[in-house]
Amino acid sequence: MTYAIVATGGKQLRVEPGRFYDIERLPVEAEEQVTLDQVLFVNNDGESLVGQPLVEGATVTGTVVSHLRGRKVIIYKMKPKKKTRKKQGHRQELTRLMIDSIQVNGNTIASSAEAE
Repeated sequence: MTYAIVATGGKQLRVEPGRFYDIERLPVEAEEQVTLDQVLFVNNDGESLVGQPLVEGATVTGTVVSHLRGRKVIIYKMKPKKKTRKKQGHRQELTRLMIDSIQVNGNTIASSAEAE
């Protein structure tokens, strides 16, 4: 099983080719290619590449499927015995990204066609 750990949107995700992930909103249009170059770790069928902090020459390529909003989170603040109440909602802006391939030094080690 081939996978990579990438950093995007202030978070770290374990990504595999042929699967889609919801990440923080990216400033690109739908159906465009995106290259994530902050790759922290790559596992290629037991062969591991660990970055210090990033793996040199490693990239993850994906296609933007759509833009969407996450589920609503309710923030409720209350001070007891003071009659102070504050209710606020938040929905995070997300981008759904389909991972196409993982490359190391220009060589594709895994792609979505191989995963299927």
